[in-house]
Amino acid sequence: QNISEFSLNITDCIQVVVPEEVFFTVAAAGILENLLVLLAVVRNKNLHLPMYFFICSLAISDMLGSLYKTLENIFIILCKMGYLTRRGDFEKKLDDAMDSMFILSLLGSIFSLLAIAADRYITIFYALRYHNIMTLRRALAILAIIWMFCAGSSIAIALFSYEAATVIPFTILFPLMMFFILCLYVHMFLLARAHAKKIASLPTSTVHQRTNMKGAITLTIFLGVFLCCWAPFVLHILLARFCPHNPYCACYMSIFHVNGTLIMCNAVIDPMIFAFRSPELRSTFKKMFCCAR
Repeated sequence: QNISEFSLNITDCIQVVVPEEVFFTVAAAGILENLLVLLAVVRNKNLHLPMYFFICSLAISDMLGSLYKTLENIFIILCKMGYLTRRGDFEKKLDDAMDSMFILSLLGSIFSLLAIAADRYITIFYALRYHNIMTLRRALAILAIIWMFCAGSSIAIALFSYEAATVIPFTILFPLMMFFILCLYVHMFLLARAHAKKIASLPTSTVHQRTNMKGAITLTIFLGVFLCCWAPFVLHILLARFCPHNPYCACYMSIFHVNGTLIMCNAVIDPMIFAFRSPELRSTFKKMFCCAR
C-alpha cells in the first residue's frame, strides 16, 4: 500500500531498501538507549524533576516509534513469506494497531517537545517562581492529559484514516505545532538576549542565565533532530494519501524504507543528546554501568 502498482509503472525510480540487519540494529539501539534514560531517571532521585519527567515522556515516544517500525517490518516479512495476507481481517486489525502506535508516537513526541519548551520558558523568565508554577504534581497532571489526548486521537485517526475529515486535521497539526514551538523558541531567545544585557552586571544571575540558556539550546537541538527525522516520513504519508499516482510523488515514496529508518535514528540520537548535555545523567549512567560490572 506504500506505493501503488500504477505509480511503479509510471516512474523509473528504483525503490531503496534498507538491509534488515541495519534496520533491526538501529531499532534495538533506540529502544535500549531510551530504556537506559528511563531507568536512570527512576534510580536517581535528583532527577525527579518536571524537566526530566518531560524528557522521559519524549523517550517513551521515541521507543514507540522504533517499536512501530520494527513491528511493521516484521509484518512485511511475514507477508512475503506467506504466513500473513495483506487483506485478511486479522491483518487489517494488526495494521490499524500499528498505525495507532505510529500516530501515538508522533503526537507524543510533538506534545512532549511542547511541554519541554514551555518548561524551559518558565525556567528562564520566571526563575524565582518556577517551583511554585511547575510543581511535580502539575507536571504529572500535564503528562497524564497529554497521553490521554494522544491515545484517544491515535485510536480515532487509525480507525477513520480513510476519511478526509480525519486526515486533513492530522496533516495540519504537525506543521502547526512545529510552527508554534519555533515561535516560542524565537520569542524565548529574543527575550533572553535582552534580559541578559540588563543583568550583565550581576555575576550570579549571569551564571544562572547561562545554565538556563544551555537547557534552551539543548531543546533546540531536540527540535532540529525531530524535524529532520520525522518530516520526511510525514511527507510520505501526505503524498501517499493525496497524490499516489503522480510519478514525482511515487519517486519520492520509493525511499520509504529510508524515511522509516530516520524515525528510528531519532530514537538513537535523542538519548545521546541527553547524555552529552546533562552532567547529572552522565554521572548516573556511569554509576549504573559500574554497578553492573
